[in-house]
Amino acid sequence: MARLPSLLRYAVVLTGDRDLAQDIVQEVLARAQVRWRRISEADVPEAYVRRMVLNEYLSWRRSWAVRHVHAVGERLVDLDDARGGVRDHADGVVMADVLWKRLSTLGRKQRAVLVLRYYEQLEDEQIADLLGCSPATVRSHASRALKTLRLSPELMERIPAEEKS
Repeated sequence: MARLPSLLRYAVVLTGDRDLAQDIVQEVLARAQVRWRRISEADVPEAYVRRMVLNEYLSWRRSWAVRHVHAVGERLVDLDDARGGVRDHADGVVMADVLWKRLSTLGRKQRAVLVLRYYEQLEDEQIADLLGCSPATVRSHASRALKTLRLSPELMERIPAEEKS
């Protein structure tokens, strides 16, 4: 599948664990292969498979996976500063680690809402359709998740002023 790297990145962002993401993608692709004739008739087969990944993540039964979201943030941190300034790599790693630890405290639906909103760039109505809830519920999940992720004052001091705005 040509879109496998993209699908795997999506699953990694959802789960926070590359191994779990690979398990989920493998399970979904095995099920998709059996149903491929029907899936290929969909308007956008890739969107159908992405939804299968989301549903598999939301219904994942392994209790250890739910409780142990591992930090992969360092791999996702863009180490090159686009402005050309020199930044301390360690600060970026520390901030990414803090973010991933806070993400691991979120419930699966809250995390899914943030991934769908900020990583997949979907609107609330589209997210609600994927999750089978109302747009108001999506906004509620997002609000609670963002409240959980807010940085403490001592961490805010470490962020350069131009990045706060």
